[in-house]
Order: sequence, then structure tokens, then C-alpha cells
Amino acid sequence: MAKIIPDGWREVVVTGGAQREIETLAVLANELPETYRVYHAVHWTNIGAGKGFSIYGEIDFVVVNQAGDLLLIEQKSGLLEETPEGLVKRYDDTVKRVPAQMARNVAEFQRKLYKRPGCNKVRVENLLYCPDYRVERLETAGLSPERIIDSRRKDELAAIIQRFLPEGAMSLQATRVDTFLRGLIQLEADVSALVGRAEALVTRVAGGLAHWARQIEIEPFRLRVVGTAGSGKTQLALKEYEATIEAGGRPLYVCFNRPLADHFAQVAPRGGVAATLHGLCDQFLRDHGITPDFHRPQAFDRLVEEAAALLIRPDWLFDSVIVDEGQDFRGEWRDLVFRHAREDARILWLEDPMQNLYGLPEMLLPGWVRLRANSNSRSPRGVVKLLSQLLPEGEAIEPAGPFLEADVEVLTYADGAGLAAQVKEGLRQCQAAGYRPEDIAIVTFRGREHSALFPYTQLGRHTLRTFTGEYDLLGDPQYSDGKVLLETVYRFKGQAAPAIIFAELDFETLDDKTLRKLFVGMTRARLKLILVVSERAAKVLSSALGEES
Repeated sequence: MAKIIPDGWREVVVTGGAQREIETLAVLANELPETYRVYHAVHWTNIGAGKGFSIYGEIDFVVVNQAGDLLLIEQKSGLLEETPEGLVKRYDDTVKRVPAQMARNVAEFQRKLYKRPGCNKVRVENLLYCPDYRVERLETAGLSPERIIDSRRKDELAAIIQRFLPEGAMSLQATRVDTFLRGLIQLEADVSALVGRAEALVTRVAGGLAHWARQIEIEPFRLRVVGTAGSGKTQLALKEYEATIEAGGRPLYVCFNRPLADHFAQVAPRGGVAATLHGLCDQFLRDHGITPDFHRPQAFDRLVEEAAALLIRPDWLFDSVIVDEGQDFRGEWRDLVFRHAREDARILWLEDPMQNLYGLPEMLLPGWVRLRANSNSRSPRGVVKLLSQLLPEGEAIEPAGPFLEADVEVLTYADGAGLAAQVKEGLRQCQAAGYRPEDIAIVTFRGREHSALFPYTQLGRHTLRTFTGEYDLLGDPQYSDGKVLLETVYRFKGQAAPAIIFAELDFETLDDKTLRKLFVGMTRARLKLILVVSERAAKVLSSALGEES
């Protein structure tokens, strides 16, 4: 099976021309060998930005072999016209001559490609794919007949591609071509992908908040983004971080949650500092020859106090400072981080008041430009709609995700044995729906010390992966060897997984703190959400939703 870049294309909701291209992607994925990669832009973020579906011009797909050679495919769905000047495609208000259009697109694509170091000898082939139309006069189509795959030969698409583009031998050129293509369709790492995995990180097409928030011009740049879960705040942080390095500067990224900081550091380029607030203090003190003692009473509070007492040297000043999860910061933490900003630094503050699980007051940032982002582009629309019924007036979020509508599954339990049994049932349902163990996360409503699930190392056939509390010599967190991640709602903030089993939901009233924890846990799901709820909590939820018990 060929690798499709970016992924997530099977889950998008599309119609019309995009649907035809999704069908083509399925053919390429299933019928080309794993030695091929297929690049495309049939992705919701691209569609939502009004950019169409093509990678460049009218080029819809780029197939790459192991050697780094390319085959460009232009797909024309629907009817075509055959004229003395060749094939013509009519749109509502335009007429496009297919041969001339293809020649221009290929030439311009090659010009851009050949400018890249190490890519000037890449072989570039091209094909026209018109699955709905049979070309009657191939000799006057304006293209070589062998380069036209019409409705008669659409079942041979993968075989024809392999004839034009054999597998080839592995080459460094393929890596250079990959970098070029990822830049062309604006791919970036997905910061909220499930952490603690050894697999390649998910990619998605850039756009949305990560793009337009950086178009705002402010002097000095002091931007406060109040964005709901799934609005792209951390993606914006990564874009700002990368742009600072590309401009020759040094960025500082600080958040509260350790797993998020570790994962951000994994996907971010070298050249800056990415850490939690306490991690920043630790690095700062050690650079001044002070080794913190974490065994002393109130170690973390004293860590902050000692860091704040030191003067900032020039090598600890940054060109951009990004605070993520700002709702979890205290005022003195804000001041400590801002000390590291150069006088002309760009400072970005990202927060979501609904994810304030620690009851902290709203941060004062007088004079800052405030930007609101209320659209959740990550969670299934069914999850967002359910949450909207629970949220108080004024806290509504908008469903903007591409993912298929799906009901939220609710499993109830009466006691500890019932809890374990229902989590097992949730795992069974996820696996039956096609999710791998590595794609599933069990998120518990309770803290680790009060959870009835953390004593388990296995539930049914599934081994559980949990944070051991230890770090290796490089500072990376260590996890047990299980397959399914088990984490608390507090530590899983800032992360996401394709399938979430949100367990140990047990409460008597739907108070503010309970609602915030529900919001955080439920918005971690990308595609599937299963709630494992106590009988009393199920009654509370049913009442809040106006349902009969």
C-alpha cells in the first residue's frame, strides 16, 4: 500500500470534485506498492481556505518513487470536449484548454523544483486522468495517447503509473524531493498528535489560525489568542516558533503541561527553547551553576523563586516568546517568562478559559490585542454539538471539523468491576471500528492517585502504556511497554488521539469544574469518543441534556 501524504484524507467530509479525487486517492493507496508516496491537497484545511484541491496549478497528485523521480497527475472529472485544438474542459465561466494548461503547469513546477539544491536532475513525468470521459480522437487530443488515461483505462491507473515511474533504487534525492513537496503544499507536524509513540508524526495541511493570526500587524507585537479546544492554538505556536528560527532569531515556547512541552520539543526545529515553566527555571538555574534539589519541601515553588532572583543574561533573551496554556499560569509565572523577551520581541499568549482546571483568575494583559477563535476543527462534529448543549451561554463553540458525524457512545457502570468491564467494552468497540491499540487513549476523569484504573497493567487483551514518572538521559519521558495509552485528563491536555475512551466520569452535579474537565476530555477525540459514566453521573448528564432517564 502506498503512503499518502498528508494523511487524514479518509476521514474528511467532501462532495463534488473533491469526492472524485478522494476516490482516486483510495485507488492509489490500495494498488500502488509501499515503495511509492502520493502527495495531494484534497484536504479540509485547504478546501476551507478556498484554495481548491490541487497541489500546484492544476496538478492534483504527485507520485514519487524510491529514487525521488516524479509523476504529475492532472485529474479532469466529468465531461470534456474534443476540439481541433485538443481537449477542452468547460467550467461555469471559463474554458480551459487541457494540453496547454498541462504544459504550463509542468514547466512551472519543474522550474520551482530545479531551483532546489540537489533536485536539478529529478526526472518528471506527467499523465492526464479523466475517469468519466472516453476520448474518441486520441490523435487530436493534444497529448501523447499513452499519457491519457480515460474511462476505458481507468482500471489500469496504478499499472500505468508504474510503467512510467518504476520503483527505482533508494536515493537521497527522494528526501530532497519530499522536503520540496511538503513545503509546496504547506505540510506541518501535528502538535496535538498522540504522544509517547515511536511512529512518524501525523502531518496536516497548514492553514486556519496558524496562518491568519500571523498576518496581524501590531507594534509592539503583543497578541492574546483566546481559542477553544481544537482551534489550532498550539499549531500557531509551532508556526511562530519555526518562523523565528527561519528569520535567524531564537524563540522561547513555554507551557504548563509536561507531556505537551515534551511533544512540542520533539516536533519543533532546533534553535530555540521549548519547556514547561518549571523546566525553563531548571535549565536557567543549571546554566548559572545551580543544581535544583527536587527532594526539598515545596521544591517547585522554590525553583521559581530562585530563578526569579537571578539577573537575565543576554544569552537568555529571546526574539519571540510564546506562552501556551496561558489559563494555567499564575501572575508571577507570567512575569518570569516575559523577562526573557528582548525589547523588540514578539510575544504571543495562547489560552482557553474552558480548559482552566485549576481555578486560576483571568490573567491581566492590559493593552494587548485580543483575538478570539471559537471554531473547533479537530473534534467530530457530534462531540462539539453535544458539548454545545452543556456549555453555558456565551461559551458556545462552533463545529468546524471535517470528520464524519458520529454518535457519542455512552457506557454506564455501577462499581469498580463494572468500570473495568465497560472500559474493556470500549476497547472492543474501538478495535471493531478499525482503530489500532496505538490509536486509542484511555483518559480518566480522576487524578492518578485516585483512579481505579492505574493499578491495571492490562485490560482484557490490551496492555496499558503509562508514564513511569522517569526520564532518560536526554530528558525524554519514559512509558511502560503497553499498547493503549492510559492518562489523566490533567496530563492529556494539549494532546489528542483518533479514539478516546473517557472513563471514570463520576459526579453528583454538573458544576463549573466538572464541566471544564468534561470539556477537556471530550475534545481530545479526533474521530471516536466513548464515555464510561457512573450511573449517577449518567442521570446528571441526561437531565442537563433534557433527555428522559
